[in-house]
Amino acid sequence: MANTTSWVSQGISNYNGLEVDVRRQLSRGLQIRGVYTFASNLDDGSAWNTSVSANTPAFVMYPGNPRLDYGPAATNIRHAGAINGTWELPFSHAFLANPAAKQLVDGWSLSGIATLQSGFPLSPQLGYNPTGNGDTRNPVRPNLTAGFSGPLYAKTVKQWFNPAAFSAPYPGTFGSLGRDTLTGPGLSELDLALAKSTTIHERVRAQFRAEFFNVLNHSNFTTPNPVVYSTGPTPKTPTVEAAQSPTAGVISATATTSRQIQFGLKLLF
Repeated sequence: MANTTSWVSQGISNYNGLEVDVRRQLSRGLQIRGVYTFASNLDDGSAWNTSVSANTPAFVMYPGNPRLDYGPAATNIRHAGAINGTWELPFSHAFLANPAAKQLVDGWSLSGIATLQSGFPLSPQLGYNPTGNGDTRNPVRPNLTAGFSGPLYAKTVKQWFNPAAFSAPYPGTFGSLGRDTLTGPGLSELDLALAKSTTIHERVRAQFRAEFFNVLNHSNFTTPNPVVYSTGPTPKTPTVEAAQSPTAGVISATATTSRQIQFGLKLLF
């Protein structure tokens, strides 16, 4: 009889959050609701591949000790809030004697939603493997530069974080920086919709909608390039100096679209 040994991959995660939900219905058809979440989501691995969470590595840095990767999860959005409202526009048509004119000004409503949230976490990485163990699936994280005192975040498209804050590990070692220690750009967006409901017949209604997405045309960006050093020393090349990546901290894409407007007409019967 052959003996078999099975291994079970285990992970650690925990989530704590505070949720606030406020609703208020005011006079003249005005309704407002605000939702806010303050959260802390921690784990030692958020995805099996980079297509699941592009903002964080797909594998732990050192499989022999996954707890070194315990930190903010890929979905750790510390602050998230949304305010939405609907207002039935109080156009007065008492002075209008013409039924067609009354139909024109009656039935309008304005609705909107404002979304605000802090950025996704990200891990500074290396574009090479300083340990020489042959595992190239997940770049090793760098060290924190000793004595660094400058601002960590520049928060510009050309340099979201300061790569000088990080240094290359010694050949054969892992970096000491924790996982997902940086935070990417936040998100803010305002969407509006203007609607008009008109009764054509007692069983037939028409609804016109004009929708404005990202009406303020605010630019929301994805997480920056996390690779700090593209090449550096390894056990086989201990005398090679680390070369800083020219695109370290650079943002190259937006997370949302620019302003978009669309119109629609719907018949309800």
